[in-house]
Order: sequence, then structure tokens, then C-alpha cells
Amino acid sequence: MKRIAELQNIVNEWGSIATRISDTLELAQMEDDSFFEDLSRAAEELEALMQRKELEVLLSGPYDRGNAILAIHAGAGGTDSQDWAAMLERMYLRWTERRGYKTEILDRTVGEEAGIKSVTILVAGPLAYGYLYPEKGVHRLVRLSPFDAAHRRHTSFALVEVLPEIEDTHEIDIPADDVRIEVYKSSGAGGQNVQKNMTAVRIIHLPTGLVVTCQNERSQTQNRENAMKVLRARLLEIKQNEQADTISELRGEYTKAEWGSQIRSYVLHPYQMVKDHRTDHETGSTQSVLDGDIDEFIEAYLRSTDR
Repeated sequence: MKRIAELQNIVNEWGSIATRISDTLELAQMEDDSFFEDLSRAAEELEALMQRKELEVLLSGPYDRGNAILAIHAGAGGTDSQDWAAMLERMYLRWTERRGYKTEILDRTVGEEAGIKSVTILVAGPLAYGYLYPEKGVHRLVRLSPFDAAHRRHTSFALVEVLPEIEDTHEIDIPADDVRIEVYKSSGAGGQNVQKNMTAVRIIHLPTGLVVTCQNERSQTQNRENAMKVLRARLLEIKQNEQADTISELRGEYTKAEWGSQIRSYVLHPYQMVKDHRTDHETGSTQSVLDGDIDEFIEAYLRSTDR
């Protein structure tokens, strides 16, 4: 029923577009100069709409239309990298606001001095996973460090993970014997209730050694459900990677992914530039990008690759 509703929305949207095109053509055929401004505006709106729909056609993967689980982890660089991870968190939250997506922080670990060590965010909305998928990888920041007394230039790294939210548990079956669930007191902010009670949940997947934590909710039950949601997504990624690696080995194209192979660099000193190393798309508007204006990078990636 959910899939039927999604398809009905798509059909209705295309029907609305067809109606707008028909109305615009009728207006053009009237050949009345008084309608020129209305006609010009309608044509521009339709052109922008069709460019967006053309991009959506590229999002045809099995999970592209669904929600996404976005995880950010500070990498090499100490306090600077933890601050960089917090900057990326802000960037993606600003981007989700522009898109009208809903967000829920599932787990967040703050740094000792500044920033965050990691954060896991559920992003809910149409095509959330499809649009966020290009952001997956290592992001590099080059700037004058605000945490260095000598104010020297530092390079920081953060890893961005993008996973699909898996609602169909039949695809990823997790037997009860395969997990160990531990509960403990939350260490993060959230009020007295979070601090006093055993609300935080840690799930250990014994066959793989994967560890998932969730402590942002006041309810232990809710934290357990969210942690299982993240675990299912991570197990699906492992399954997909194993299949992809097998295919690549058969083709003789297997290449190991290394932590240092960043997908994008954000340079704030000695010049201003954000560059995606996969598409060579770049811009000098670094502050705009850090404020969430990343659509041009996402579009460039989607148009350059065959997923």
C-alpha cells in the first residue's frame, strides 16, 4: 500500500506538469502581447521544473526514494577534525532545511574540547537517500586552525556515511542470537531523565563485530528501535559491498578504498575553494557551501556517474 501511494503521487505530479504545459501552450497560441510576461514566467518555471525532474530520473536505485541515515565521524586531526565534523553536521542540517526534510538525531558524541566525535542523523523525506548518496566518503578541510596558538594551517578529515533506512526486515534478517544488547546511562545532554536512567542502548552484532549505539531519546525502547534501524542499514551496506567486490574481482578491477582518498576538499586558506575530486566541479563560494548550498555538487555527481 505504501508503494502504491508513492506511485500514485508520482503519477499525479506528472499529470499536474502535463496540465501546466498544456495551459502554457494555449496561452502561447493566443498570440496576445499582453500575456508575454505571464508566458515568459511560466516557461522559465517549467524549464526549471523539468531540469529537476530530469535529475530525479537518475535516482532509480532501490532505496533512492526513501529516507537516509547520515553519519559523520571525525578523523585524523584531533580537535580540528572534531570541529570539522561539527561544521559538516551544520552544513547538512542547513541543506535538509532547504529541502524541507525532517531530521532526527539518533546518536551524538561530543568532543572533549570542541566539535563532535560522531553523529548519526535520520533524514526523512522524498529522495533523501538518492540525493545524499553522493556525499558518502572522506571530506577534507584546509584552514588556519583556531585551536593552534601559532595559528598555523591544518588539514582535517571527516568521514561521511550515507545508509538507506531499511523498513523491510525480511531483506536483512537479524536473529536474536546474533546480537548482544547492553544498556547504560546516557552521557550526552538531554535533561535529568536521560542522565539518571539507563536509557542509552549499545547493540553488538556478534558475527561481524559491528557496534551501534543510540542515546539521544529518553526512552530505552525508542533508542533500541533506532539502533536496530542503523544496524540493519550497516548490514545491508556490507552485503552490497561484498557483492560489488565480487563483481569487481571477476572483472579484474578491484581497488581497495583507503581512508585518505577524499572525495571533496574545502580550502579556506590560502585561498577559498571547494572542489569535488570525482567530478572536478568547484566553486569559490566556500561560505555558501558550508551554509548548506551543496546541490550543485550533488547534481554534478549524479550526472557524471552510472549508479
